[in-house]
Formats: sequence, C-alpha cells, structure tokens
Amino acid sequence: MEEIIGKKEEKVILLDKEGNDIGSEEKIKAHEDALLHRAFSVFLINSEGKILLQKRAATKYHSGGLWSNTCCGHPRPGESIEQGAMRRLKEEMEIECNLKKSFDFFYTHEFDNGLTEKEHDHVLIGSYEFEPIPNGEEFDAWQWTHPKDLKEMIESKPHMYTPWLRKIMKDHHKKIRIN
Repeated sequence: MEEIIGKKEEKVILLDKEGNDIGSEEKIKAHEDALLHRAFSVFLINSEGKILLQKRAATKYHSGGLWSNTCCGHPRPGESIEQGAMRRLKEEMEIECNLKKSFDFFYTHEFDNGLTEKEHDHVLIGSYEFEPIPNGEEFDAWQWTHPKDLKEMIESKPHMYTPWLRKIMKDHHKKIRIN
C-alpha cells in the first residue's frame, strides 16, 4: 500500500452526520464543497510531558505558516485511522512509533481561501523522545512545548495556530497526555 498518490488524486473518506462511511472524494473537492470526512491529529509527547509541535509549511493549501500539533491528515479509503496516522507521521517527520487513540470530535472551520474543513477528527497520542527529520514540503520548523505553555501561547496569539489545535487545546487539553 506504499503507493505515491498525488495531492489532486488523494481521496478522503466521506461520512454521514453520525460518522459512518458513505464513500470517498478527492481531498481538495471535499474541502471545496465542505463535505464531512474523516481526519486525524497526532500528538507526540516526550518524557518531560512536552508536545512536539510543527510549523506548517508556508506552501500548504491551508493554514500555511501556522503552528500545529505533531502531525495531521486523512486516512485513505481502505486505511484505518491508525494506519493513516502512522503513514503521515513517517511521510512528514520520518518518525515511527506506537499511537493510541485518545478521543474524537467533530469540527468545522471555513478558511479565507474558500476551503472548509468539516471533519470527524480522531486524536492519537504517542510517546517519542527524539528529533524529527523534517520533510520541507510539509513543515518549516518544529519545537517541544509544555501543554500549559501551549495553552497560554494560543490564548495570547491565536492567529499563530491552526484552528483544530486551538479547538483541541481549548476543549480537550486535559486528554492530551500519555497514560
């Protein structure tokens, strides 16, 4: 399944309002038409309790140049949430580690460029101690940050962070931890 798929051809899993699969669509079209689809957000946490953040590449189709969680994306049709998350973690940062689903939520955000994220986002947590190997097409910078500091930074400068990270840290921050 390690097939290279171009961004235009990449498909996402479409969902009904309860989160059940109802088909697939090209990723960009799903964002253009505000179609509900499955997504994931990965948080890697080190032994000091710090979260590995990435600053999205300025060239991303939305939220370019904003700070976000370790990794995020969409599982492909036929791929589980965990498989998709592990694939993207490897593609973005050359990281391989175990991930555990923590929680999920529904989220909608309209961007200024006409795209809309309407997602059922599944949050996965992993333990990791090393530096990532950045894929320059995916992100421009990274840092380890304590959750309390991240929450304060988001409150003081929300425009510097992705909307889904802001929502997670506002509504679910107590769930971002290694058990």
